[in-house]
Amino acid sequence: MARSRSPKGKTGGRPPRKAPTMADVARRAGVSAMTVSRTLKGTGPVTPETRDRILQAVEDLGYVLDLSAGALSSKKTGFVSVLIPSLNNSNFSDTVSGITEVLDTEGMQVLIGITNYSRLREEQVIETMLQRRPEGIIVTGGTHTPRGRLILEKAGIPVIETWDLPAAPIDHVVGFSNAATIEDMMARLVFRGYRRIAFIEGEHGEDTRGQDRRAGYERAVQALGLERACVISLGRPPVTMAQGSPAVVRLMETWPEVEAVICVSDLPAFGAIMECHRRGWAVPDRLAIAGFGDFEVARQCWPSITTVSVGSRDIGTRAGALMLEAIQAHHTGESLPPRLIRTPHTLIERDSTAGRPEGATAGRVA
Repeated sequence: MARSRSPKGKTGGRPPRKAPTMADVARRAGVSAMTVSRTLKGTGPVTPETRDRILQAVEDLGYVLDLSAGALSSKKTGFVSVLIPSLNNSNFSDTVSGITEVLDTEGMQVLIGITNYSRLREEQVIETMLQRRPEGIIVTGGTHTPRGRLILEKAGIPVIETWDLPAAPIDHVVGFSNAATIEDMMARLVFRGYRRIAFIEGEHGEDTRGQDRRAGYERAVQALGLERACVISLGRPPVTMAQGSPAVVRLMETWPEVEAVICVSDLPAFGAIMECHRRGWAVPDRLAIAGFGDFEVARQCWPSITTVSVGSRDIGTRAGALMLEAIQAHHTGESLPPRLIRTPHTLIERDSTAGRPEGATAGRVA
């Protein structure tokens, strides 16, 4: 389950990417830089036709207005932007802590942006951050809006995508396969003797990492020769403890023969276990329950929750170290070749799936 880290690359003298400038926009739109400035800042009269040409040039080039003008001519602003879906998720907080700890060794600060699991919101936050000219930007996930991706590609600073293994990375990646984590969990549950296994997730939408976990579940159903996929989608991501309760009820009403369920995170798994307690459904004898993320609640819950740990803080420390290396290369006029760091995940078996002999043939539990 551990994924090996790819060998480190060397700078190799690749020139750094350059962000498009106001002069580039002016040339493309056929106007002066002053007209571009007035249009984007809304400080002077501009004809509608000219404004449309300028805005189209901005869109095509991925230009972001520099609000740090006058900031240091060296462009060493001393901070890195970090975008996460939510502050309420302790895993993402741990990742930010890891990043901060490493950057602090070089006197650099972190500016946090919250995307609320929305790609459109992420695009807006990216643009706002880039207007302040960070020295690097770290984002969560590898799926972005077309414009969000474009302005990251054109930012002219190091970019790191985390918590994912995107098929087409923008620059650097520090992450893991969300699908593989659930495939590993499925294989372990089948080895334990469970055959009728369900999956609880949030409603389809912006949580692409949750969607990848479902994809891993569905692939495992096929690969392991299970009868069918049983998926309950309930609640807007991120799925909470409170949503786990109605989800497990709906699951048992829809497929009463189900013996085990994997939840998209530990939080709905905890909610599902509490609902099972209320209804007298023994866990794991009536229903085995597993989660994802190794949250503290998974360790303190009774029964403790079988889960997957992805080393949230380690993702942050590795991303922070890579960002420092990329920034240092950038300061010398070079650009660090794109690097992929695969972080390990670990399956942690606990009481919520215990009690069935390994390899036992599953039967329905009354």
